Amino acid sequence: MPRDASDPSRRSPGSYAFDGLQRIIHEKARLSIVSSLAANPEGLVFTELRSLCALTDGNLSRQIQILQSAGLVEVWKRVHKGRPQTLCRLTDIGREQFLLYVAELEKVVASAQQAEKSTPNTRRPSGFDRAIPSF
Repeated sequence: MPRDASDPSRRSPGSYAFDGLQRIIHEKARLSIVSSLAANPEGLVFTELRSLCALTDGNLSRQIQILQSAGLVEVWKRVHKGRPQTLCRLTDIGREQFLLYVAELEKVVASAQQAEKSTPNTRRPSGFDRAIPSF
């Protein structure tokens, strides 16, 4: 009898490793920054980015430094109306890496949706008497 595709013995080793989820982007604050910049290809000034990502000045500054040192973000500084202004935008590499990251997230979602379709949650796993509550 052929095995169902949802059968764990048919899964290849590491099929749920999702190696394309890059840690540099995956962290919540950096994902917020990169997503905001991807949606604004011309870039965003620091204050707009801070507001969109709901980060403090210090946290945003540090996360931008990390992304900049990885080559994903570029930073431009100028004086506008007598005040310093910082513009941030994705580099070409940053945009490419973000699109690869999103494609990997789509694989995660597709995998979860496939598992949900093929395995109803209402049945008890074979060999298990009851669920143990977590504390």
